[in-house]
Amino acid sequence: MLVLFPFFRKKLAKEDQRIEDFMWERFGYKPKRFELFHRALTHKSIANQDDRISNERLEFLGDSVLDTVIAEMLYNKFPEEDEGYLTKVKSKLVNRSTLSSIGHEMKIGSVLNYDKGRSIRMETIEGNAFEAIIGAIYLDSDLATVQKSVKDHIFIKYIDVNQVLEEEIDFKSRLYIWSQKNRLGITFEVFSEENKGGTWEYKIRVIVNETEYGIGTGSSKKRAEQSAARETLMLLGEI
Repeated sequence: MLVLFPFFRKKLAKEDQRIEDFMWERFGYKPKRFELFHRALTHKSIANQDDRISNERLEFLGDSVLDTVIAEMLYNKFPEEDEGYLTKVKSKLVNRSTLSSIGHEMKIGSVLNYDKGRSIRMETIEGNAFEAIIGAIYLDSDLATVQKSVKDHIFIKYIDVNQVLEEEIDFKSRLYIWSQKNRLGITFEVFSEENKGGTWEYKIRVIVNETEYGIGTGSSKKRAEQSAARETLMLLGEI
């Protein structure tokens, strides 16, 4: 009689289990070489105290890996855009502020080893640790696994790409580039400015070759222009 013995996984150490739970919940990834993730979660403030290796080298690697992953995602997402547009969007998604925000929302500080007696800006070291974790996943697996984690977990849970595009892309500049390519004149015309209880409201319309297109409203002329430019680009079928 053939007896099949079930495979029992070796019980993880308490700290390894804590890291595995965190990584699975936040990144959708289960570590194989836990030493990489211990290092990714070790800030230099405590590494200097007990001869541990800090996460700075992994942060350097993760920065480059993340840059590649985001670049490819944008390349596929915006097939009609040029390199200038792609570079601008990428810079908004992988800048220090965005990465710090992601790391903080993930609560990386809850598993991060650092000197709690020092005055340290948590969002900054959480953002750095986020990049280090990306580097650790890459070394522990491959680029495709990092891409899957970023696409299926990080972007869905912690960053709204559409909101970033709405807030950060310079629609006015895009409209001027479009007008230059098509050799058409563009004019931004203020047709209303009103003080409402101490707050100004500006209304601006875009004139393309003497034809009215988008209209925008904002608390400043700059915001109203961006809004009008965005609506014009939509009417032109450019976004």
